Formats: sequence, C-alpha cells, structure tokens
Amino acid sequence: MKQDIHPNYRPVVFKDMGSEFAFLTRSTIESDENIEWEDGNTYPLIKLEVTSDTHPFYTGKQNIMDTTGKVERFRRRFGAMGKR
Repeated sequence: MKQDIHPNYRPVVFKDMGSEFAFLTRSTIESDENIEWEDGNTYPLIKLEVTSDTHPFYTGKQNIMDTTGKVERFRRRFGAMGKR
C-alpha cells in the first residue's frame, strides 16, 4: 500500500443532537471537536441532526397528515363534476 495517500481511519463518536444518542464507530471524517467516551478515551465528535434514534422510519412516530379532511374538501369541490 502506498504511504501518505489514505485518509486517517480511526474511532469517531457520532452524536444525535435531538436525543443525545451517541455511538462509537470508525470513520475517516474530520472534526475539530472531541468528546470523552464511556471507556475514558477521547475521540473526535461529529454532531448529527437525525439518526436511527430520532428518524420517523425507525421510531414509528411518523407525522401522518390529515388526509381525510383534504379528501372531503376535494369531493365537495369536484364531486359534482363526476355525476354529469
């Protein structure tokens, strides 16, 4: 393998800022911030907006729009057109 051409592959902590959920994995991403992990070591910190802990697909708490009201309004406005 050629020297000095590969990024630094090291342990990094990714933290969900919405739920304070964090996990340690390996990555090449760069960060200016550090965090002390549960094992007492300090690792680079990457802050995330959404992870599996807060994403609606994984949590099952999806925001379902009130489609019933929209369908009823549509039928009131355009329902008479189909009965010609």
